[in-house]
Amino acid sequence: MKQELIKGNIAIAQSAFDAGCDSYFGYPITPQTEIGEYLSRIMPKNNRAYVCCESEIASINMCIGAAASGGHPMTSSASCAIALMQEGLSYACAQELPIVIASVMRAGPGLGNIYPSQADYNQAVKGGGNGDYHIIVLAPSNVQECINFTHKAFYLAQKYRNPVFILADGLLGQMMEPASFIEHPYEKIDNSSWVLTGAKGRSSKFIRSLSEKEAQHNEHVYKLFEKYKKIEENEVMYDENFTDDADLIVVSFGSLSRNVKAAVKEARRQGLKVGSFTPKTLYPFPTQRLRELSRRTKKFIVAEMNMGQMINDVIVATRCEDVRHIGRPAGNWLDIDEIIGEIKTTLGDVYAASI
Repeated sequence: MKQELIKGNIAIAQSAFDAGCDSYFGYPITPQTEIGEYLSRIMPKNNRAYVCCESEIASINMCIGAAASGGHPMTSSASCAIALMQEGLSYACAQELPIVIASVMRAGPGLGNIYPSQADYNQAVKGGGNGDYHIIVLAPSNVQECINFTHKAFYLAQKYRNPVFILADGLLGQMMEPASFIEHPYEKIDNSSWVLTGAKGRSSKFIRSLSEKEAQHNEHVYKLFEKYKKIEENEVMYDENFTDDADLIVVSFGSLSRNVKAAVKEARRQGLKVGSFTPKTLYPFPTQRLRELSRRTKKFIVAEMNMGQMINDVIVATRCEDVRHIGRPAGNWLDIDEIIGEIKTTLGDVYAASI
């Protein structure tokens, strides 16, 4: 495949188009504005809907309407603006609607800053809407994965009738590196059994989130969680390196995992038994694999550009007493020397305890 220099935001935008996105509804906010800007040029030329909405609340509700009528909608935004969509996302999960959301993180809380950050892990994985629900969350770490995961997001959204996040960050959205666009590699999902296209000549269908009776509501939520169980069984993705004999494993996600892998490789060169583990799906989280690794490896470092969010899922997965965190809220990514320093400090404690 031909490689070219591609910016992360453009990779997501073009790949959404290639994956069959037929409607985009969005509102500009740094650092993801190029996604909507790019699609505003190519969508109308190809008879696809593009709407620059009056707000993020409007954009997610327009996505709900498009998905309910059989479309393949997408929106994109960042951080404080994704927060405005939370009610709509809860509705979309309850109504089982396939919507793709590109979330390119910036610093928070509040309006924060345009510096890149990974502080929206909890926002994406745990959700800020009401009720019991899950959103599938894919976390690319390079531009090629921005391409591949965008295609997968549209497939998974349709396959499971569920919203899907592409969780990137300002660094990945703005950086350029060699990558290759691909043809959509997934089968088309038949959604004719549930979409609302008018009831002429057939019995009516309905999509709603309001349950009039307690038993009806509970039955629907139980059905949702049966679906989530299938997602957890079938869609977990992760990457691991040097874990077979590791005394310490560094867990990270997204862009920062690139520095972590480089630090682990250098630590190995220096004779340190250390490995790396990178969840590619943040939901479903690779709990089972981390638990398997923790039966041998008892020390973990979680590196993330926030004050400690994914670490909570790592603690639950590993059940280890000593899971250390290294991070900062935003800005300059943790560099290789910082990560190696934390590795040496932690391994020093391990080796000292064994003497």
